[in-house]
Amino acid sequence: MVSIPEVPLPSSPANNTGNDSTASASANNSIPLVGFGTASWPFGESGEILKESILTAIELGYRHFDTAAVYQSEQCLGEAVSQALDLGLVKSRGELFITSKLWCSDVHPSRVLPALRNTLQ
Repeated sequence: MVSIPEVPLPSSPANNTGNDSTASASANNSIPLVGFGTASWPFGESGEILKESILTAIELGYRHFDTAAVYQSEQCLGEAVSQALDLGLVKSRGELFITSKLWCSDVHPSRVLPALRNTLQ
């Protein structure tokens, strides 16, 4: 596995869980400098290829993944993370950083929480 450089995160209450036994990527106060993007064109095509690509990226040492609802890759990413856990490629979800974006069509106040819930699912 290749070691990808990390950049420090500022301290925040969210990073301090008060539970030292819970090891997670965010508890290290750093985030991998390089992330693996999950967008492909046309959006939503080749889900199996994307899952295999994500699994290969995890095997190679990637721990930061970027997605968005508009890419239609969030479900594939979630399935690949679940498979990586089953295969023992990572010990816990806490080893990974997943970044996503709230798309411009979802910034209306009544759409923000449903869009975020869909992303987290």
